Amino acid sequence: MSLLAPVGQADSASAPHTHSAETLVPDASRAERTQSYAVADFPVPDGREEEWRFTPLDRLGALMRDEATGACLTWEEQLPEGVTLSTMSVQEWQEQTAPKPADRPAAVAAAHSGGVGVIDIPANAEVAEPVRITLTGEQHDVVHGHLLIRAGHHAKATVVLAHQGTSSYSEVLTVVAGDGAELTVVSLQEWEDDALHLGQHDVVVGRDATVKHIAVTLGGSVVRLNTNATYAGPGGSFEGLGVYFADAGQHLEHRLFVDHEAPHCTSNVEYKGALQGDTARTVWVGDVLIRASAEGTDTYELNRNLILTDGARADSVPNLEIETGEIAGAGHAAATGRFDDLQLFYLMARGIPEEEARRLVVRGFFAAIIARIGIPEVSDHLMEVIDRELESTPAVGNRS
Repeated sequence: MSLLAPVGQADSASAPHTHSAETLVPDASRAERTQSYAVADFPVPDGREEEWRFTPLDRLGALMRDEATGACLTWEEQLPEGVTLSTMSVQEWQEQTAPKPADRPAAVAAAHSGGVGVIDIPANAEVAEPVRITLTGEQHDVVHGHLLIRAGHHAKATVVLAHQGTSSYSEVLTVVAGDGAELTVVSLQEWEDDALHLGQHDVVVGRDATVKHIAVTLGGSVVRLNTNATYAGPGGSFEGLGVYFADAGQHLEHRLFVDHEAPHCTSNVEYKGALQGDTARTVWVGDVLIRASAEGTDTYELNRNLILTDGARADSVPNLEIETGEIAGAGHAAATGRFDDLQLFYLMARGIPEEEARRLVVRGFFAAIIARIGIPEVSDHLMEVIDRELESTPAVGNRS
């Protein structure tokens, strides 16, 4: 049995989640999309493709070119004891049967990165301090990045990747969690206003392993992240969490694909976004494929968007494809809207000014996800950034 359940967008500033015929995806399996190490297998997109129809391609031309630039970001690392950093060639990376690029920018980045940075967390290690990698762009050159994170069996660790400054950055990130590992990967996008960032993040979950991938996108002109999760054995668990805040002129796009092929695995996806300012734009697309072999799967995906001012637009498209009826559960939900008037009334009835009450509502909207990062200094910093974003728009929630 095959059930393809596409869901339409919620793109109005005041409307809840809606089903619209013009936004339904074609009746084709996500598994049929091209995956290849060869750039030539991916023509330059023109916007008519399903995976590119929301993206402002006119701003991304330089990242589609099949050419090396030699440019790089400034790299700083903090490695706890036992964690190592090395390099391997792109050929060696391919020979390890790494997940293949799924679009042209990822194929270009993999081909022209010049090598792969490798972070190894040894088996059975319990790393108390987070592994920190800070990548800083100092000019608007095209940069191709390539990073592999490997956690050995039964290892426990958190890795924080921070992006800042300005660049035209295209990356491939591969995360491999060994059997029984517990791994959290946090990707922070705090770019300057003119930065471009395209990324493919591939997560391979080992047998009985648990992986949490958290994407926080607060900066950049155009940021588009594709996060893909697969399972190397039964009993694996994947959690994909995300927070994004778009201002005027920003396009922030997050796409997820959870491919359930192994039996008795779980996945949970939860992304929340806020938008303020004219032309602020966000896109969230969540695809879940439960293959015929994936009996006992339990999966759910959720996207919520909060519109703070007129002129902003959020597109939200969850898709669920099921090839077996022998599952534990599967569902999805999406909605876009303004403030909850009851929450505002509750706060204002207790003497809190309206502007402050609205800010408290937004903080609460994000706090549940940010707290799950598990690193207090990172969570506190992100809440401070969100507060500054809100202070820049006094008319938060204006209905006029």
